[in-house]
Amino acid sequence: MRKLKNSELGRISVEEYKKASKTPITLVLDNVRSALNIGSAFRTGDAFRIERIILCGITAQPPHRDIQKTALGATDSVDWLYFKDIKDALELLKEEKHQLIAIEQAEEKVLLNEFQVDESQKYALFFGNEVKGVSQEVMDSIDICIEIPQIGTKHSLNISVSIGVVLWDFYVKYYA
Repeated sequence: MRKLKNSELGRISVEEYKKASKTPITLVLDNVRSALNIGSAFRTGDAFRIERIILCGITAQPPHRDIQKTALGATDSVDWLYFKDIKDALELLKEEKHQLIAIEQAEEKVLLNEFQVDESQKYALFFGNEVKGVSQEVMDSIDICIEIPQIGTKHSLNISVSIGVVLWDFYVKYYA
């Protein structure tokens, strides 16, 4: 088996990405502390050609050295917005008719593997602070909570890993 060269990967340009149809997902990062995690979110969002990322609260914004370090240029391809207050993001997403989904561990959750994607629906996926998770304010406003099933002792994934798992799952369900 031969490993592919970068020139064989069929990469599109930033301009082509901007014009291409998108997976109808907006990632919302609320009070995410680590700029490295934010950069990873951009890079993963680019990989699955999502519509945009909304950054809220203390979440750093591009250009930031640590975001750029892990994003590898994805801040140029993936559209993004910043809101100081999460309420403004929630209001915009409701106006745009997104289904609001928290990725969290909660009482009335749906397991990720059991969630059915509606191809006609736009989704806003909320990821919270690395320590505190999705805020109760957001939990009070969402339509549904999705939990990533875990069977180990920690029941905790790094936010960048969680984003990758969830976006892959949605991508497969949209395009399978």
